[in-house]
Amino acid sequence: MSRTPRLCIVSPNRNVWSETFIANHIAHLPGVELVLTDGHLPKRDVEGAPLVHPTLLKRVVQRIARKAQDDVLRNAVAARIRKARIDVVLAEYGPTGEAMLPICQRLGIPLVVHFHGIDAFHVKLLKENARYASIMREASAIVVVSREMEQQLRSLGCPSPKLHYNCYGIDVEQFRPSAPERSGKHFLAVGRFVDKKAPHLTIAALHLAWQQDREIKLTMAGDGPLRESAISLAKALGVDGAVDLPGVITQDQVADRLQRSRAFVQHSVVTAENDHEGTPLSILEAMACGVPIVATRHAGIPDVVEDGVSGLLCAEQDVRSMAANMVRLASDPALAGELGRAGRAKAERDLRLEDSLNRLHTIIRGVWAR
Repeated sequence: MSRTPRLCIVSPNRNVWSETFIANHIAHLPGVELVLTDGHLPKRDVEGAPLVHPTLLKRVVQRIARKAQDDVLRNAVAARIRKARIDVVLAEYGPTGEAMLPICQRLGIPLVVHFHGIDAFHVKLLKENARYASIMREASAIVVVSREMEQQLRSLGCPSPKLHYNCYGIDVEQFRPSAPERSGKHFLAVGRFVDKKAPHLTIAALHLAWQQDREIKLTMAGDGPLRESAISLAKALGVDGAVDLPGVITQDQVADRLQRSRAFVQHSVVTAENDHEGTPLSILEAMACGVPIVATRHAGIPDVVEDGVSGLLCAEQDVRSMAANMVRLASDPALAGELGRAGRAKAERDLRLEDSLNRLHTIIRGVWAR
């Protein structure tokens, strides 16, 4: 088939622009004709318009069971997909794939399910979705962003032929190479303040490093439920003067701060609920900027960061080793430059956004052409 397949992307979060990887799919994948959002079984289009009038849904809820409300929504979603003459549906996150599978089966169109992290591991999600038995069996393709996630879904029953590893990509033109060897002893962390990113452990490592070198500084950009606790911990440890927490910053601001950083820091961990990262996009951005990585051996991080080559890795929870790695780069700017250049070379060679999008498009074309 010579034409580009007409694609519908379904993303559960209405504000998809906070999820850069999904925003890139919407903005850059060829053939996107329809975007549906607001729930795993979507309730709105990308402009925010409801698929079913709220008054109708309210009447359904008042008169009959919740299952009937979902049936009304499924009919509305199916009608929109049919009207847009969609060839393939791309479901962002595993639970979205579970919700969309009956609709795709009814319409006779292939479903590609894209896992991102929490959806592949979290105990509650695996229980609620019965370990994804239906999509493992019936989806046309399943996409993962780390080798660990690939292994996990294979253990949940996904046949190897339909499982595709495709790491996220980075705009290497937006994130230009820097010279970390000429930066001050300034470290940068960017991400949500949530359990799996363990901001308290990053601050604990900074505290140990700062005790050895009082010139070391850390910026932690982002927001989330643990931000206030992180601020309190920095004060309690007496390092609040060495830690800057500016809140959420834009991608351009991230790129600007990376240009002035000695290294990027992230202490990702597996949580008590078995939540994991995928492959953190902020680490790829730092590599594209030629900034070395100080991080844990978690999820997809070792897939892209080679210890001693483009960064310095340690075990989860090992704040002493992370602190030692920070001190090492603070005291050896030449090493920071060497690791950063290797990271930039890796980004240019293997982590380009256009290459990641092309691989995903090839998967989509492949299931459509069968």
